[in-house]
Amino acid sequence: MTDRLDQLRARLQAAREALEDEFDTRRDAIRYRVEGARVIFETDVRSAHRAARENLLDFLRRTRPLVVLTAPVIYALILPLAVLDLFGTVYQRVCFPVYGIPRVRRGDHVVIDRHHLAYLNALQKLNCVYCGYGNGVLSYAREIASRTEAYWCPIKHARRIADPHDRMAGFADYGDAEGFTGETERQRARLGHEGETPG
Repeated sequence: MTDRLDQLRARLQAAREALEDEFDTRRDAIRYRVEGARVIFETDVRSAHRAARENLLDFLRRTRPLVVLTAPVIYALILPLAVLDLFGTVYQRVCFPVYGIPRVRRGDHVVIDRHHLAYLNALQKLNCVYCGYGNGVLSYAREIASRTEAYWCPIKHARRIADPHDRMAGFADYGDAEGFTGETERQRARLGHEGETPG
């Protein structure tokens, strides 16, 4: 059973790498490159982006009134997201060294770069910053939680879940009392081998 799970995990990893390769191919087609934290478009592409930008007033005129009225509800989530970000960071900095779990690098999850796109108007840029932060914090918190679960409770669920994290496939089967202790030790060893990632 473990061999079959290892094969499926390897196929999943290969599919992820193929997806990243496809993203690289598309980057080349759109004619930009990433240098460190900077994204650099070719000059004519950047000019075309500026020309494609929709005027903010035109953008607001075509926005439905109900969309405008729901905006405060959307943006109110910034408070719990910021609290989650802060508490997740404090939690892993205090607890992970005690357990020997490597810290999650926040910058691998919270990526805010779409506001540099010249074809977005100011409001669209603000929305992109918000979405990048919100989804990044949730990804960051999920990784912190998955490392915690791998350390303390590496047991699969009895029921299917919509989108299990990557570590779940390696957890002990639900109801396998004998496998639980061994799998807990294996998961802790795997976590320790991931290495410290400063964040």
